[in-house]
Amino acid sequence: MKQELLNKYGIPVPRYTSYPPANFFREPFTAEKFRHVVEESNNQDPQHISIYIHIPFCYRMCFYCGCNSQLLMSNDAVMKYMNALKSEIKMLLPLLGRDRKISQIHYGGGTPTSQPVSVLKELNQLILSGFDCIENPEIAIECHPGYIGETYWNELADAGFNRISIGVQDFGTDVLKASNRKASRMEMEDVFRILRVKNVSLNMDFIYGLPLQTPESFAKTINRAISLKPDRIVAFSYAHVPWVNELQKKLEITGLPSVEIKSKIYETAKKQLSEAGYKTIGLDHFVLPDDELYKSLQSKALHRNFQGYCTRRTTGQVYAFGITGISQLATAYSQNTKDLNTYIRQVNEGVFPVAKGYILNEEEQITKEVISQLMCNYTINWADLSNKMNISVDKIKSTVNYNETALQEFAADGVIEYTDNRISILPDAAPFVRNVAASFDKLVNTKENKYSKSI
Repeated sequence: MKQELLNKYGIPVPRYTSYPPANFFREPFTAEKFRHVVEESNNQDPQHISIYIHIPFCYRMCFYCGCNSQLLMSNDAVMKYMNALKSEIKMLLPLLGRDRKISQIHYGGGTPTSQPVSVLKELNQLILSGFDCIENPEIAIECHPGYIGETYWNELADAGFNRISIGVQDFGTDVLKASNRKASRMEMEDVFRILRVKNVSLNMDFIYGLPLQTPESFAKTINRAISLKPDRIVAFSYAHVPWVNELQKKLEITGLPSVEIKSKIYETAKKQLSEAGYKTIGLDHFVLPDDELYKSLQSKALHRNFQGYCTRRTTGQVYAFGITGISQLATAYSQNTKDLNTYIRQVNEGVFPVAKGYILNEEEQITKEVISQLMCNYTINWADLSNKMNISVDKIKSTVNYNETALQEFAADGVIEYTDNRISILPDAAPFVRNVAASFDKLVNTKENKYSKSI
């Protein structure tokens, strides 16, 4: 990438894991309002149910983390949280139509694997006991390999998890040390041997843009990952947002790579993965050619929610449990309280622990679809979108403030190709997709929000 383009487009813009972004969610959003939108969701598409479970506890705090997490507490405090989590699930599931099917269950954190497998298995059984599932539902968990031994890996597969995301982040011990991240307890080759026997789909998660990383050092990490041949490799761009998490300031002591070096790290890794046969999905996912995500991308039917990229088969409205969990329904969002004691108290009182939320108006629902198409499939076909939404092309374009001058500038910079009926992000300009999406977002400049840089 040319340096002038990196300077021009490497600016703060929303990540668009949702539209509007989470920093637009408003208070108050009452428990009664949440109950109402959940009941309404039974009559909205998609009909499938996607479950997110947030377990916030970590053995120690990684400096780069932007997630809602906290140090592992006493056994008694953790048990109170886990019991409240089960109670919240029991409160909400009866509101969902029994004719609906579960397509996804995803455990995030924090460190979900800070809990015994028996506890995770009990949660799975609680959720699955009341609903049928689609064929081959995705039951996934994020794992910190620094604290997991052979027995635990085996038990995870036996507990019903069929996709495991391993948070390696980097194989370089110097990078991990600078980030306060513990290296894997077992050799990754041995972990793969155990899980492959269990027929578990494997993701490996990495972060680029951390202290001490160089294009050469990260290339070694990616080469080792390629040798293991996981089903999916994810290379997340580190988002430096110290106003969200002050711990990130500690990374500034060692120093972060420049935008130019960070871009080179990504381009080098992307080339390695392409040459190894992996296909690029969205901003940061790389999958094998037979992966259903790639097949969905080819048919321009890829989707995304807070849990990551998904297909039409696995797409569902998201119902989230635990502190800070965000339920992502067809026309509304709802986020739980971030305070653990408040969460436990409200759930024990039989009250949904809602802190804030957002109900999308018609214009925002249209914009959500436009931005989702662009972020997931790197293209917008206005006629196809019009047919899908049963809205005229002119109305869609006027709703999103279609700006010919802005599109001409993106085209001149080699970011997009476009006609009256189609916009496509050029392959080498994929990191700038957030900038193009932001050009269709009327809300992006209407509120004082801070975002991470696109590069």
